[in-house]
Amino acid sequence: MKTLIALILPLLLPLAIAQIPHWGPCPEPAVQPNFILKKFLGRWYEIAKLPAQFEKGRCIETNFSMKADGTIKVSSSEILKGELRTLEGTGVVEDIKQPAKLGISFSYLTPYSPYWILSTDYDKSALIYSCTDVLRLFHVDFAWILGRTRMLPQDTINKAKDIFTNSNIDVSKMIASRQQGCDKEI
Repeated sequence: MKTLIALILPLLLPLAIAQIPHWGPCPEPAVQPNFILKKFLGRWYEIAKLPAQFEKGRCIETNFSMKADGTIKVSSSEILKGELRTLEGTGVVEDIKQPAKLGISFSYLTPYSPYWILSTDYDKSALIYSCTDVLRLFHVDFAWILGRTRMLPQDTINKAKDIFTNSNIDVSKMIASRQQGCDKEI
């Protein structure tokens, strides 16, 4: 076991340093009951997040739409260094009995990562959680507050953080996303 940890740790260290690692396995928060994917589809703007190495820009937004094969087209964009960058991925409902637990991949070479909808009203806000467990020794998690508009009232953000906290998800390091100046020319 020690040899396995010694071999894997150097490979995972860059990931852990860029993110916020926590000891122990991933928490198992409850997800949105009676989740209706069709109502969730459409454009969502990132309002706040736990720091993520793969999101460094501003004006981050994601559009979810159904593909003919029943998978979900996931189109994300951000403005980084004055340039609009887009990324397209695929989402799937991994277990039909738990439709709020999606898996998303942005490359054919990577497995689907968890993308769990913990809470949504479909019209204003959504709370998303993702976690990667490393040998049950520690986990790296991601959390996002999304909105249908680029800004949400502070009261909504505070309630969202309370939901994460009550689900055993540490959002003390959550930061506001930059959604200003997004409609200007790049």
